[in-house]
Amino acid sequence: MATLCRVRHRWKRIKCAHVLTRSLTGKFDYDLVVIGGGSGGLACSKEAAQFGQRVAVLDYVEPSAKGTKWGLGGTCVNVGCIPKKLMHQAALLGTAVKDAKKYGWQISGPVCHDWATMAEAVQNHVRSLNWGHRVQLQDKKVKYLNMKGSLVDEHTVKGLTKAGKETILTAKNIVIATGGRPKYPTNIPGAIEYGLTSDDIFWLKKSPGKTLVVGASYVALECAGFLTGIGLDTTVMIRSIALRGFDQQMAGLVTDYMEAYGTKFVRKCVPKRVEKLSSGALQVTWSDINTGSEHKDTFDSVLWAVGRAPETKALGLDKLGVKLNKETGKIVLGADESTSVPNIFAFGDIGEGRPELTPTAIKAGKLLAQRLAGHSTQLMNYDNVATTVFTPLEYGCVGLSEEEAERRHGKDGIEEREWDSRDFLTAQSLGLDA
Repeated sequence: MATLCRVRHRWKRIKCAHVLTRSLTGKFDYDLVVIGGGSGGLACSKEAAQFGQRVAVLDYVEPSAKGTKWGLGGTCVNVGCIPKKLMHQAALLGTAVKDAKKYGWQISGPVCHDWATMAEAVQNHVRSLNWGHRVQLQDKKVKYLNMKGSLVDEHTVKGLTKAGKETILTAKNIVIATGGRPKYPTNIPGAIEYGLTSDDIFWLKKSPGKTLVVGASYVALECAGFLTGIGLDTTVMIRSIALRGFDQQMAGLVTDYMEAYGTKFVRKCVPKRVEKLSSGALQVTWSDINTGSEHKDTFDSVLWAVGRAPETKALGLDKLGVKLNKETGKIVLGADESTSVPNIFAFGDIGEGRPELTPTAIKAGKLLAQRLAGHSTQLMNYDNVATTVFTPLEYGCVGLSEEEAERRHGKDGIEEREWDSRDFLTAQSLGLDA
């Protein structure tokens, strides 16, 4: 091996010598290298550092198709939970102000909303969180590298800066926590050229105006909800059902409530193309699934909320033989977050069968760090994880939906009970299981 290194270029000789030293001495640059600076990756790295582990975090945001980029903290902090809840709260405040007039509050003038003011406040808050995460890593003595990470082998990570500079890091264990990004429909002309995703909506300087939201996931309905709430003309296009995977009775209540408060719904329809008119407006053509008839309307913005894809393509997983689910592209994991390759672990949104939820990723990351440091054997329990949909009618749930319960146990194998808050409090006071 030493002879082979000598006949290669100088940088390769250095690299080979580094690998040779590691293999002979068993020493690594770090105990743990985490690829991905989202909520889960940060939690894992900080937890590991508390146990005296030498830890490095690589995080790099590839700009969206629209050129939107952001700082440390991942989806939740920058283009997910945090800005979404702030804009949701802005919409709720508008409703509250309007209702306040009916209860005696003297409010002069019409109530209107200014997008630029809200956006500036939201974006400033997010930037403060970006800075806070960097400070926390520094305080915990975690090395932060603004680099795109990829795998060389089961103990080696290559970091690549925006300028193209390479850095090689070795580690006893490697953790992948790169999460996912929104999908664009690739078969619809104009979709990428003229459309937005949730990676963009929270960083717009100007109001999106009249908006078509394509999709019926919680991301679609949450965005449509706050856009309607701040006074924008908003339409949701649904191909099949709303809130797939959630209880459909509750999904119906959510969409009925949204419709009553001004959100428009176009059901059983799919977009065909998006064209930009000379006026600057976007003309969307769609077809009715049942009749095949075509319809058109113009919008200022088109927001695609048609699912998310795991960030696995640039990691070099195929070269190492890390097993993926071919349909979803996600990493197949064991109960201990292990991949098919020793010393490489993954968790969070990138893991097959894992809930795409921030608190779950944080907890899983902390438990993984504890196990890798030899301080615990506890595994993450992914059963009965509670979640909330921040639509205008907020919806929280835990456990199986009725549809999933029937699928697993049969209609005769489940029992339905309907409780309101008074029933629940009465049951609690009596020591009964509500």
